[in-house]
Amino acid sequence: MKKVLLSLLFSLLAVCSYGQVGLKKADRNYDRYAYIDAIKTYERLADKGYKNAEMFKKLANSYYFNAQFDKAAKWYDELFAMTTDVEPELYYRYSQSLKATGNYAKSDDMMNAFTAKTSEDLRGKNFSEKKDYMKQIEANSGRYEIGDAGVNSQYSDYGSTVYEGQLVFASARDTGNFVQRKHKWSNQYFTNMYSAAITGDSVGKSLKFAKNINTRFHESTPVFSKDGKTMFFTRNDFNDGKKGKNGERITLLKIYKATKIVEKKEKDSTVSWTNVAELPFNSSNYSVAHPSLSADGKWLYFASDMPGGKGQSDIWKVEITGDNSFGTPVNLEAINTEGKETFPFVTNENELYFASDGYQGLGGMDIYMSRINQDGTYEEPQNVGAPANSKMDDFAYYIDTKTRKGFLTSNREGGAGSDDIYKFLETRKLVCEQELSGIVTDLATGEVLPNTRVTLFDEKFNKLKEVVSDDKGFYDFGTVDCGKAYYVRAEKEEYETKEQKITISKDTGKTDLPIQLERKIKAVTVGDDLADVFGINYIYFDLDKWDIRPDAAVDIAKVLDVLNQYPTMKIDIRSHTDSRASHKYNQKLSERRAKSTLDWLRANGISADRLTSKGYGETQLVNGCKDGVKCSEEEHQKNRRSQFIITAL
Repeated sequence: MKKVLLSLLFSLLAVCSYGQVGLKKADRNYDRYAYIDAIKTYERLADKGYKNAEMFKKLANSYYFNAQFDKAAKWYDELFAMTTDVEPELYYRYSQSLKATGNYAKSDDMMNAFTAKTSEDLRGKNFSEKKDYMKQIEANSGRYEIGDAGVNSQYSDYGSTVYEGQLVFASARDTGNFVQRKHKWSNQYFTNMYSAAITGDSVGKSLKFAKNINTRFHESTPVFSKDGKTMFFTRNDFNDGKKGKNGERITLLKIYKATKIVEKKEKDSTVSWTNVAELPFNSSNYSVAHPSLSADGKWLYFASDMPGGKGQSDIWKVEITGDNSFGTPVNLEAINTEGKETFPFVTNENELYFASDGYQGLGGMDIYMSRINQDGTYEEPQNVGAPANSKMDDFAYYIDTKTRKGFLTSNREGGAGSDDIYKFLETRKLVCEQELSGIVTDLATGEVLPNTRVTLFDEKFNKLKEVVSDDKGFYDFGTVDCGKAYYVRAEKEEYETKEQKITISKDTGKTDLPIQLERKIKAVTVGDDLADVFGINYIYFDLDKWDIRPDAAVDIAKVLDVLNQYPTMKIDIRSHTDSRASHKYNQKLSERRAKSTLDWLRANGISADRLTSKGYGETQLVNGCKDGVKCSEEEHQKNRRSQFIITAL
């Protein structure tokens, strides 16, 4: 027994001794971002029974940083089984990794713990405010038909765009060197740009694209100007044979610009990309990558961890002020989080697509879309749903808004290897779309009113659009935003201007807003009540008051307008009270109200010989609120009024 115990003791010592040596080696690899090498050593130690919280953390992180979330979850399990006294960010990574295994319930538990530890973190706030995030994702799902793009290899293929009928993308397949160089972070070859001709729904053979641009380092994610003569692309900090490094001797990413040159020959022509230059806001101390151009070509969007950002990687934009000049980069604070926002893509429909792990999604990075408003602000991002998104990383979204066809990149299960490019058809738009239109008619006759000017305003009465109704009285504002309120104003000679408020449905469809206009000159007779003929409200008074309230001034101004339109019209002002107080008191109160109303009209230019007034006290109640009957204040209010009866024309 003693020999057995000694043997076990020596075995344990051997493991510990080997573990300490191996751990130092693995830590060195980890610190140098050589995660694949670090993983091999860490896992050998774990297989031999060596347990260490710091080792489990770094092993899990190594898998997490390489987007192998299911494997990361396994080692975060081991870490959290040993201790929960870890930095808050590990709770977040654990939560994200658990989604790759389908364990959304435990993922939410980790997010609750993360939120409790980081009250100011936007990722936690987003989760707390939208714990039913899966309902929105489910509502947005099922809108894509998706399949293999036909260009994938066993290596990483990602970041596609379309240029002159070609699918242009980055790939870590054969770099063409005798000694193929691998990136220590992922153990993948450095990427070059490739292209494949698009024919219908299929693509041709993949060939090297822009050979003179490709180097022995990473090149990826090109975007092209509208005229096709300028290309912006991502490359490691390497130009003219010189490699840049940051303070930790790491070569980061930069955005470069190149110009297309076509050399015409007798039978054909050759294309080359020259004048490669890095953009002025690049730096060796931070990464700038994955450019995208706005539809008008005036703004360049990109991802960066430059100073002034919120998280590990943010979306920025910069104004293109000249051929080789740019403004100051602007952080898109409305959409960025403490996590990773990257791979922006801007459509000609003012939609910004990007990938993020900072919002609650299906797992890893998900693709989101934010509408860009006319004032340059950004609406709350929406998850585009499955199957565009999966439990793993989904990013690098591109769509042709005319055909609704596009491409995205994912490392989901069932691919050819690592990151793969998928083609898709969007069968239903993500954003609700509503069309606002209607017919303008005469209120009295129902006759359609052509040539009516109809104006659309937002909630703050900013003018958005103006149209004229056609020969059938039809007007059409086209597309408006779902869920928003608008004001619609209709104007036509000989008719009263009418203004209506309309709140648009939150579901895709059409909003019909009929408009009925009243003629300014109406058939009126002696004895008519202006309230009935012209749709003017009674003038209401506060309890025991006879002054004209601000809201009543709006309606008495309408009476003034009618009297000005009919210069020979005379009216009798009849004022009333509710049943509270004595009959004698109410009679005098109603007379004061009648006089107050008459004085207002006289003060605004109406001759005294056109006006008479009389108080009726509580003798003409409009409801059953007489003495002894309990009524609400609203019911009593209906009796405290002045009305206007035509006495002569």
